[in-house]
Amino acid sequence: MEYRFLFSYILVLLAIVYTYKENLGLTRRILLNTVRAFLQLLLLGYILLYVFKIENPLGLLLILCFMCLFAAWTAERRVLLGRRGYLIAFFSVFLSSSIVLASMVLVRVVSLSANELIPLGGMIIGNSLNVYTLVVDRIKSEVRNTIDLIESRIALGATLKAALQPPAREALKAAFIPILNSLQTVGIIHIPGITTGMLIAGVAPLKAVSYQIAIMYMLVAVALFTGYFTVLITMKRILPAVSRSRYA
Repeated sequence: MEYRFLFSYILVLLAIVYTYKENLGLTRRILLNTVRAFLQLLLLGYILLYVFKIENPLGLLLILCFMCLFAAWTAERRVLLGRRGYLIAFFSVFLSSSIVLASMVLVRVVSLSANELIPLGGMIIGNSLNVYTLVVDRIKSEVRNTIDLIESRIALGATLKAALQPPAREALKAAFIPILNSLQTVGIIHIPGITTGMLIAGVAPLKAVSYQIAIMYMLVAVALFTGYFTVLITMKRILPAVSRSRYA
């Protein structure tokens, strides 16, 4: 194992010194999170040595399910939706990730080998988590800002779905912003991580790029499905959650 990568921590030390001098209140957070990231990635490297030896697809699916469970736990901590917040997060992430990953396996873009299924599955689940938190946070913010208007619509006979449609639409639009920005700048402003890794490994550029294209399109799909399922499942939970925080 080479340890030359540790010299890159000099860049982190520069950030720590700067935030300390400017009294930004981020010094401790940067220090702890960079050390935590180092330990987590080091542990990941050792775990993957064993994971990549798994040939049974059922074992790989169990690992992906665990990722979904952990993603739901993380999401529930970031955006509160009451007692069933964890289940809502899990089903939103699990359903959207399963649809996208299963469709890619069926058309043979992704194989059932551990070295493809686990990294790509983790990427899909991670992006689904980000979309879920963006959608819930944005729709709660929109509902909080327009709650009087929403309650007036309901009082006048509008259904809950119709009353919450404008906030839901804004939340879905917000969820697509990161992936749309990536699609607009990919290949011009930055070279994505998968392509970079494959190029460093010596893979032919066209093969690396074609793989990245499939991944980018997968992320568009996971943004769509996660946003859809999140709005669908949280529709009846958003208004009570906002009302509780409003009158607390």
